[in-house]
Amino acid sequence: MLTRPEDVDGHASTVVSPPYPPAGDGALLTWRESLTAPPIMRSRERRAGRDDAAAGGQPRRQTVSLIIPTLNEAENIPWVLERIPSIVDEVIIVDGHSSDDTVKVARAVRPDVVVVNQRFRGKGDAVRVALAAATSDLIVMIDADGSMEPSEIYRFVTPLMNGYDLVKGSRYLAGGGSEDLTLLRRLGNSVLVWMTNMMFLVRFTDLCYGFCSFRRDCVPALALTAHGFEIETELIVRALKADLRIAEVPSTELQRRRGTSNLRTFRDGQRVLRTLLRERIIRKPRPVVDPIDQRVLQEWRTVAGDVCLAQASGHPLEERSLL
Repeated sequence: MLTRPEDVDGHASTVVSPPYPPAGDGALLTWRESLTAPPIMRSRERRAGRDDAAAGGQPRRQTVSLIIPTLNEAENIPWVLERIPSIVDEVIIVDGHSSDDTVKVARAVRPDVVVVNQRFRGKGDAVRVALAAATSDLIVMIDADGSMEPSEIYRFVTPLMNGYDLVKGSRYLAGGGSEDLTLLRRLGNSVLVWMTNMMFLVRFTDLCYGFCSFRRDCVPALALTAHGFEIETELIVRALKADLRIAEVPSTELQRRRGTSNLRTFRDGQRVLRTLLRERIIRKPRPVVDPIDQRVLQEWRTVAGDVCLAQASGHPLEERSLL
């Protein structure tokens, strides 16, 4: 449940802290109101914030882990690693038994990278292994082939800092797009999006796109089991069934920089379809899925940047909270 803060200092992206409203009090925000509301905390976080304030402390900044599954991406991984923004605290590469120098190249470009080897094969196994290794509060997933722009990570982190549980990228929202969608992939994605919206009573604009982020404390509720690329669909659908708060943000898909994709359109499309049909068995109430426009993202990003800057300089902003 999201509640409106009791006292706002007049800025669209700031909140006075403390006080916070008592847990359970306050009016529910509609999704339209939530787009322009200040950063707010869910009930369990408000309680933690009050405990910190009572002890004379300040709510801590939420940390960010970036997960990058790799399989023979030695030519592409430097471009990705070099463009990761400073908001990321931990970079985890999950390698699927690459036969090239992917791991060696990654360590040369970024010595602090955490490398974890997959137990088995497939993107699903890679994601589960990475989630077990991640230590941050917030988790972002991105591909290693250069088809996703790392500088967009801000778009996926700031909604989580503003009360959302999961954020998924959309190539079809205003401000998004794709340089790599073939006619066949576009058609298949459109059919699967339509089926998802009909089955789960939502209004997604995109489905088969793996750029996403979520809170680590939500991972147990997802109980992920998929083996291949369908892990992305399973993650989103199980978040819906767990009544997590989901947002879509615009994202631009770039062309793969080098090499050949491991995605197989027909095979992986069938796996996504089977995942949707399987997950449809349990019907849940209509969830909240919010499209977030670029104007609001920019407001949130500005405040997030201010907070990171303040922390780096050792002069925290006294009246801003992004928890």
